[in-house]
Amino acid sequence: MMREVKNIIFDMGRVLLRFDPYVSLNTYCESEEDKDLIYRELFEGPEWIMGDEGKITNGQRYELVKERVPERLHRTLKLVVENWVMCMEPVDGAQEFYQLVKERGYHTFVLSNACNRFYGYFPKFYDLNSFDGVVVSSDVKMIKPNPAIYEYILKTYQLNPEECLFIDDVEANVEAAKVAGIKGFVFRNNYEELKGMLGV
Repeated sequence: MMREVKNIIFDMGRVLLRFDPYVSLNTYCESEEDKDLIYRELFEGPEWIMGDEGKITNGQRYELVKERVPERLHRTLKLVVENWVMCMEPVDGAQEFYQLVKERGYHTFVLSNACNRFYGYFPKFYDLNSFDGVVVSSDVKMIKPNPAIYEYILKTYQLNPEECLFIDDVEANVEAAKVAGIKGFVFRNNYEELKGMLGV
């Protein structure tokens, strides 16, 4: 058990909220070919990272990505850009786990790579004020696994890294947190395992 842990730092996507681009792609695209094309150009294109870095807004992604997408798909692309957040719903067990660790006295934080849309969807499911701190990459203009963003959250909230547990679904992000002295857990829809580790 991690008795020395006092602070739990949550990633958002695929830890607290589901992130599945295919929810919107399946809704608006008429063929698998169209889905693959828009997925590649939008969700795997440089604009996705640029949004998380705070260099562009979500809305500006459309104007840039459409240059690489056939004109016949411009309307579809715009719908996906505007509505991809439709997939953002709580991961199974996430809200219950969050409430449990709050009740047990843990301080809780969010450290997320996310664009400016974060404040539109996240508060629908979690009370921002119930967290002891929230760091969104587009606000601070740096993204995980950049070591600087881990130092930022530690310094901003005056946290002892040895007392922190960082939960993320991306192994590289967890490894970067460990370099900063933070304990890490690679999340695979396994809140029961986390409960056991924390003894809650």
